[in-house]
Amino acid sequence: MTQLSAAQTKPSDGSKALYGGKGTRRITVRDIAAAKERGEKWPMLTAYDAMTASVFDEAGIPVLLVGDSAGNCHLGYESTVPVTLDEMTMLSAAVVRGTSRALIVGDMPFGSYQEGPVHALRSATRLVKEAGVGAVKLEGGERSHRQIELLVESGIPVMAHIGLTPQSVNAMGYRVQGRGEEAAQQLLRDAKAVQDAGAFAVVLELVPAELAAEVTRVLHIPTVGIGAGAETDAQVLVWTDMLGLTPGRVPKFVKKYANLREVMGNAVKEFAEDVVGGTFPLEEHSVH
Repeated sequence: MTQLSAAQTKPSDGSKALYGGKGTRRITVRDIAAAKERGEKWPMLTAYDAMTASVFDEAGIPVLLVGDSAGNCHLGYESTVPVTLDEMTMLSAAVVRGTSRALIVGDMPFGSYQEGPVHALRSATRLVKEAGVGAVKLEGGERSHRQIELLVESGIPVMAHIGLTPQSVNAMGYRVQGRGEEAAQQLLRDAKAVQDAGAFAVVLELVPAELAAEVTRVLHIPTVGIGAGAETDAQVLVWTDMLGLTPGRVPKFVKKYANLREVMGNAVKEFAEDVVGGTFPLEEHSVH
């Protein structure tokens, strides 16, 4: 695949940094590549609706992933496997409408690309044409090489995803990937395969920190870590985990920056008590 030079990948609107930078256009994969050249780290969050996406966009998050994690977080599924392409298209379109600067990456759900490259192109085209995403993400290393290659050749930027791939939970379970020499070598082969196929970035999920650091060193495309240590080029978290909305236990690699579940619960209880006690609505909340 043809690779972009450092000069070709510099931001064209004069913005200095991905995170918090100012600009009058959407961030593109060229800006992502330029950040790697500069050694700049950047944050990524998931988003599933226009309102929360607008908050993240205004905060300066440069890349928002409309993840199939919406299956667990918003659609009530037990895993990401049941999520459909129709659902991902609807959610992705909402996030695009709610933002103006962030690069929006739409996840390709299970069953939307496994049949082969043409199947993958048909699915990705829907996310680009109907939802307006700037890139798509799909899981798999060597096994997804041909799909990534055709999408990139067709003008659709691809973010790859290796390590723990949640869509394969029925086969691999939720456990650390890349432990042991053989598994580590396979993960390195997967990383090089998606780069060779033309992916502009690769997510490394639940991978030993030392291995993720090695992958980051040998690749010229950015690595996005989630449970992969501190040496990747970027970090991504599921926003409901990061802001404390997810009930019960969350993965070890999650840092909670707020407890929205408690805040929202307390506010709802206060509203309910006001209604029951007759203190809402008051005169200032009424029209005549």
